[in-house]
Amino acid sequence: MPPFLEQSSSFASALSNLKGKPVAVLGHRRPDGDCIGSQVALTRVLRSKGIDARAVNDDPVPRTLAKFVGNTPFLRPADLVGDGWVAVTVDCADHRRVGDELADRFGEIFLNVDHHVSNDKYAEINFVLPEASATGEVLAKFFLDNDMTVDSVTAEALYLGICTDTGQFCYSGTNASVFEVCRLLCDAGASPARVAHELYEREKPGRIQLLQKFLSSFKMEHDNRVCIGSIRESYYDETGTGPEDTESFVDYSRSLEGVEIGIFLEERGGQIKG
Repeated sequence: MPPFLEQSSSFASALSNLKGKPVAVLGHRRPDGDCIGSQVALTRVLRSKGIDARAVNDDPVPRTLAKFVGNTPFLRPADLVGDGWVAVTVDCADHRRVGDELADRFGEIFLNVDHHVSNDKYAEINFVLPEASATGEVLAKFFLDNDMTVDSVTAEALYLGICTDTGQFCYSGTNASVFEVCRLLCDAGASPARVAHELYEREKPGRIQLLQKFLSSFKMEHDNRVCIGSIRESYYDETGTGPEDTESFVDYSRSLEGVEIGIFLEERGGQIKG
């Protein structure tokens, strides 16, 4: 089978430069499935090569994604002790997306793997493929092209990233190549049924209550082509939830017939985030 990506050999060369160095695999704040899945997968592949790699995120792993980490070392910034760490990022469109603490600590990024068209290629080596549906898809293709070790946890983490960033394979970026990669990940141990169950069939009552508040906040603008939903910070205490429980809420605002832009606004720490 021909390689998925022409950059695959360059990616393998980049990873070979990490041998003998401690590596921090950074993801973005408010991590989603593609972020966590990509961090887990790259960390595990590096460790399979004998590289001392740790996944590090400014925020904790969301409850709904925790079961996909396995035994992957996943740290918060304060847990990353010592010097000499080399930083690589996944799914981060810009350097500051890792959070201020990590961005200040790692002023230079060695490797940047992403699929966002807005990525400004801030690292020494950049693999930014905006045509890809997810960072998990990019990494999966690199790993498969180079016959790198993809165990069942790695395979499922990559599948998780692709599944979530394609909206359960409903978005326009989903194509035959995506399905072929997912088939190979299933051969390596990923379970679509388990991923779907953990993501979509284990809702806690508080999250449903939070979703009700979000849905009731909808405002339609520009001839009903824009739908804006919002969450007040007080709602979290009222429902026993946290910001991580708003994952995928924006999909509801964009799912209405005729809506072209869905917007999620969140009150957090005295600021409004969108």
